[in-house]
Amino acid sequence: MVVAPENPLSGESAAAGSVPGSAALAACAAMAIFYVAILYSPTLILRLPPPSSIDSFMIRRFACAIVSSAVSVLASAILLGLGRFRDLSSVLGVFGIRKDHLCQAVVFPLFLTSLLYAGSLVKKSWSLMITCGGVRPNSCCEVRPYGCDRSYAQRCLNWTSSCARNVMVWRNYVVAPFTEEMVFRACMIPLLLCGGFKTYTIIFLSPVFFSLAHLNHFLELYFQQKYSFLKAFLIVGLQLGYTVIFGWYASFLFIRTGNLISPIVAHIFCNMMGLPVLSSSRTKGVATMAFAAGLAGFCWLLFPATSPDLYNDQRDGCSCWQGYCSWN
Repeated sequence: MVVAPENPLSGESAAAGSVPGSAALAACAAMAIFYVAILYSPTLILRLPPPSSIDSFMIRRFACAIVSSAVSVLASAILLGLGRFRDLSSVLGVFGIRKDHLCQAVVFPLFLTSLLYAGSLVKKSWSLMITCGGVRPNSCCEVRPYGCDRSYAQRCLNWTSSCARNVMVWRNYVVAPFTEEMVFRACMIPLLLCGGFKTYTIIFLSPVFFSLAHLNHFLELYFQQKYSFLKAFLIVGLQLGYTVIFGWYASFLFIRTGNLISPIVAHIFCNMMGLPVLSSSRTKGVATMAFAAGLAGFCWLLFPATSPDLYNDQRDGCSCWQGYCSWN
């Protein structure tokens, strides 16, 4: 557990709730708006010419998201009074950037999240088995296994190279998870905790700001891609519902583990899998049973697998991240 003795958030040298609740809410709203607004600043404010390709367009947005994250971190640090910390590790620890208990912070949340996708994993495995079972006799894998291995290795290498060059891969699995979790979890949750909000309130409140950052998708669908109002509304409504639910889960993970990597790995995994598969006609009910079993396992393990004792060392009778239980 990364804790500085003079930590103004721990209740040792400063009163709990040192940030007014209204200021914490205003700061969170401003961060959410800024995260979206800056994406349009190059063309609307700086008057830069439109990008010539999707790659340059996304790279420009990557730069904007990184700037937004840096500004949010700086604003949070100022509001939280982190200048009184003696070392950088203590400052980073407030934002959940820690190297201790790293294995637990990755493995346990990833396993827990995968339980929600048991139906999806069964469907993908079923499709893979059908594909492998459909290999013709005298095919490469039967006649020339070593050549097939080399071919498979080459395909894997080509696939990896293709992903590394794909700007949407970087968006979905690197830039979006890291910058969104940094802003909407690492920056906002400590502010809300110090604003006097209870943890369960924060878990259900903070995703509201997370959803605000996705409202721009409606404008893009309706005005740029010329979708009908109803179609754009339904698409964005589904996205907002999904982001709210995920936001609850990500906030829960961050508060329980105190490590930013936990919601990040869950975010990446969810982006890879998409919406969970509840049923599939191909799997003859197996996917439905797997989803039900996975959901039951998720509910059963949710609190044990995220117990603060697994991710933090005991200190003065408190095992939670940065001693947040004494903040409010």
